[in-house]
Amino acid sequence: MIIGTAGHIDHGKTTLVRALTGVDTDRLKEEKSRGISIELGYAYTPLANGDVLGIIDVPGHERFVHTMAAGACGIDYALLVIAADDGVMPQTREHLAILQLLGVTRGIVALTKADRVDAGRVDAVRREIHALLASTPLSDAAIFAVNATVPGDAGVAALNDTLREAATEWHARRDDGVFRLAVDRVFTLAGHGTVVTGTVFSGSVRTGDTVRLMPADVSVRVRSIHAQNQASECGRAGQRCALNLASIDKDQIRRGDSIVDPALASPSERIDTELTLLADAPSPITHWSPVHVHLGTFHAIAHVALLEADTLTPGSTARAQLVFDAPLCAVPGMRFVIRNAQASATIGGGRVLDPFGPARKRRTPERHAWLDAIAAWLDSGRIEPLLEGAPFGLPRRLAIHLTGFPVERLTLPGGTRTLSARRGTSDSTDQATHADDDVLILGKHWDALSQRVLQALRTFHERSPDEIGPDVSRLRRIAAHTWPDTVWYALVDTLVQSGEIERSGPWLHLPGHVQTLGQEERETAEDILGRTLAGHFDPPWVRDIGTATAIGEAQARLLMRRLAQQALLHQVVRDLYYHPAAIAELATIARAVATASNGPIVAAAFRDATGLGRKRAIQVLEFFDRVGYTRFHREAHWLRGPQGTHPFEHMQSADTQDVDARSGG
Repeated sequence: MIIGTAGHIDHGKTTLVRALTGVDTDRLKEEKSRGISIELGYAYTPLANGDVLGIIDVPGHERFVHTMAAGACGIDYALLVIAADDGVMPQTREHLAILQLLGVTRGIVALTKADRVDAGRVDAVRREIHALLASTPLSDAAIFAVNATVPGDAGVAALNDTLREAATEWHARRDDGVFRLAVDRVFTLAGHGTVVTGTVFSGSVRTGDTVRLMPADVSVRVRSIHAQNQASECGRAGQRCALNLASIDKDQIRRGDSIVDPALASPSERIDTELTLLADAPSPITHWSPVHVHLGTFHAIAHVALLEADTLTPGSTARAQLVFDAPLCAVPGMRFVIRNAQASATIGGGRVLDPFGPARKRRTPERHAWLDAIAAWLDSGRIEPLLEGAPFGLPRRLAIHLTGFPVERLTLPGGTRTLSARRGTSDSTDQATHADDDVLILGKHWDALSQRVLQALRTFHERSPDEIGPDVSRLRRIAAHTWPDTVWYALVDTLVQSGEIERSGPWLHLPGHVQTLGQEERETAEDILGRTLAGHFDPPWVRDIGTATAIGEAQARLLMRRLAQQALLHQVVRDLYYHPAAIAELATIARAVATASNGPIVAAAFRDATGLGRKRAIQVLEFFDRVGYTRFHREAHWLRGPQGTHPFEHMQSADTQDVDARSGG
C-alpha cells in the first residue's frame, strides 16, 4: 500500500513521517535550510507480514501544489495532516479537493502539534475536521491527536498501528494488466546509470524487459529493479519502483514521462474526458479556456473544448476535450486535476475517457455513443459496448490501450471474430494470432459487412450484366472504401472460401454469374488462348486472331471479350488482349521497378525493364491503373497495395481445363 501525506505548509507532515518511519524525507539542502518540503519525499517501513509500506511526503506550500498533485496521483491511502494550532487552512482544503478528484477514497487524519494547545482547542479542531470531511469519501476517517516531536508519543503509536493494520488488510491492485509507470523522479546513480522512480499504475515489469519511454517513444531496457525500496526481479501494480534503465541519458527523461509496455506506446495531443468543476470554483469554464492539467505526474497547459454545452458551471460535470500543444500518453480511467490559467487555484478535475480524441466532429451523436461505451467499460468492466460501437471492428492494439489488459484477459462475447492482417483470413477468437494489427469484430457486425459486399455485387451484376464482375480494388471502392485493410481482405477471402463469392482471375462475382461457351467456341477459345500466350508481351491483335482462326474479326472480338469477362484474357487497349500469364509477369516487373526506385513506376524505367516500346509500356501501365493494381498520381504510377495482395501476382497460365471450367463445359 502507498500512503500519501496531504495538508497545509508547516503542519508537520515531514516530521510525522520521520516519527512513523525514522526517515527524513527532506533530502535537499534548500529544504533543510528553509524548513519546508519542496520536492516529493519517500519513506519505507517493513510490515509484519513481510510487505513494505511506502509513504510519499508532499510539499504543502501553495507554490508547490503541482508537485503535490504529482505525488498524490499514485497513492492508495491518504494521511491528511492538520495542525491543532492552525486548524483547517487553504492548502488543507485544496489538497483534500485534489485527493477527491484523483479518486482517493480511504484515509486517516493526523491532528499534529496537539501539545501546543489545550483540550478545548483540540476538540474544536476535531469538529472543524468532521465538518470539512462530512461530504467527502473520508467522512468516516479516524482522527488521531499526535505530537510527532516527542519520542514514544502514544498518539503516533496508535496512528502507526492503524496504518499498518490498514496496509496489511489492503487488497493489492491487479497486476495482470499492461505495464505502466508514471515517472516522478529521474537521476543518475554512480556505477549504474539512469534511474527513474514512480508508482506502477498497472501490470508488471521484470528485469531484462524492453519497454517504451513516452511520449518520446524511445525503446529502453530495464537493467534492474527496486520495488518498495528493495531489490527485486519484478515490479508490480501498486508498488513504488525504481527502474535502472540501460542505454539512455538522464537528460532524455523528465517528470511527467511514462514508462510503458509497447502496446501502450501511442501518444495523443487530444484526450476526451469527463470533467467536473468544483463547486467553489470562482467562475465557469467556457469553450477553449486555458487550464493547467495535472495528469499522473504530467503537467502542461491545455485548452478545454466543451463537448456538450458552451459553458461548464461550478459544481457541474460534463464531457470535455483537453487539447495540448504536445503529445502525451494517457489511458481511459486516469484521474486528473485542473488549475486555473494562473495556476493559483485548483478548480476541477475528472477522468480520461478516450485518449485519442478527434480534431473534428467532437460533438456528434456517434462520438458521444463511443464515449458512452468507454465509460461503460470503466464502470462495469464489460467490453461488449466497445465492440458494439465498432462496426468495422476494434483493432487489437486499440483494445489493449482502451482496456489496459491483454486481449487474452478479456471476456469476449460469443461469436467475436479475430481478423488477422498477416494472413488475410479470419479465425475464431481461440485461434487468434495475437498480432498488434489484428481486429476484433462482433459476429453481427461481420455478418452486416458481408451482406453489404454481397449486395454490392448483386447491384453490379444488375447494372453490368455483360461484365464478369469487379476486381478486388474496384469492389472495395464501390462498397468499402473506408474499411480498414484487415477487415476488407479478411472478408473477401472468407466469402471466397465459403463459396458465397467466386474469383475469376482478378474479378469477383456471385456464383453462377458466368457465360457459357459451346463446344466449337471452346475449341476456338483454346486456340485463341494459345496464340495470345505464345505472343507473350506482343500478342496478336483481334484482326490477326480473326484471320488466323478463320472466324473473322467481328466474331473474334466478341469471343475474346467473353473470354476477358471470364478472366481468361485481359484487354489492355481496344482490340489487344494479353494472356493472364503475361499480365502476371508484367505485374511482377512493375513491382520490381517500384522497389528499385523506392517510389513510383516511371514509364521509361518500366519500358526498359520489359523491352516494350514506350507507347505499349504506357498502355500496360494505364491498364494497371484501371484495374486497381496501380494508381496514377503526379505523372507516375504508384502500387496500391503490399506484395501478394492483388490477384495479378497469383495468376497461373490458363489451359483447356480453365476454359472448360469457366464456360460451363
